[in-house]
Amino acid sequence: MIIDRLYREALKSPVCVGLDFREHLLPEFLLQSSSSLEEKIFIFNRNIVEATKDLVACYKLQIACYEALGLEGLKAYSRTVQYIRENGKITIGDVKRGDIAITAEYYAKAHFSGDFEVDFVTMSPYLGEDSISPYFKYLETGEKGIFVLIHTSNESSRDFQELITEGTPLYIKVAEKVNEWGKSFIGSSGLSLIGGVAGLTFPEDMKKIWEVCPNAFFLIPGYGMQGGKSIDLTPLLEGKKRFIINSSRDIIGAHKGIKEGKGFEECAREKVRLMKEDILKWQR
Repeated sequence: MIIDRLYREALKSPVCVGLDFREHLLPEFLLQSSSSLEEKIFIFNRNIVEATKDLVACYKLQIACYEALGLEGLKAYSRTVQYIRENGKITIGDVKRGDIAITAEYYAKAHFSGDFEVDFVTMSPYLGEDSISPYFKYLETGEKGIFVLIHTSNESSRDFQELITEGTPLYIKVAEKVNEWGKSFIGSSGLSLIGGVAGLTFPEDMKKIWEVCPNAFFLIPGYGMQGGKSIDLTPLLEGKKRFIINSSRDIIGAHKGIKEGKGFEECAREKVRLMKEDILKWQR
């Protein structure tokens, strides 16, 4: 199962590189290049993947960063996810889909097959199980998985996610559903193809979610620029290491402001190395 592969990769390194492209992150030689925007983006992403693939568990791509650039952006997204998968690494399409019925079926088809095929997608559960179940037929193959938003890393997530319902925060209700849905899709690692997203910026909430979902694997945003600290991962390092930590701007923008002549690939690799060390130093 793909979740067993991801778990094995995460045991070697819990780092997930977010290839959330922004045009201003291109190094000068690419900015000045006469190549198409699609080609520039792909070269940038490809070189970062080549420089880091031995140090990371997987790659996450926020599709909005590519959609905003039109057809060339989407072509670059497609080429990037295909390149990563051809190199034996795992891809997460950060698409945050959450519709129902035929719309959900087509979203699932769009991101689990064809030009935009990835291994995992992120999902919003606000519309209930009807928004999740259309993906189940892909999970039944064992080759696809989903990460359901439980408690996100942004400050205003409290507006809804921490509302008390029947004496329990809403995010815990969501976590309980994730645990319930995931029971039918557990791999040999004891982990489910239905995982969760829990932000490092709310460490106490993250630990509660962890306990509610004993078979879930977690995608954890919020590290670095958003304020999440590695020390808050200590409780998660004591048992089964069933998580990956995403970092985007800190890694793919690491070359900005560097004047020692280092290439952007070298800067990204160094940032990944330091991030991995920073996380695992709390391991006992």
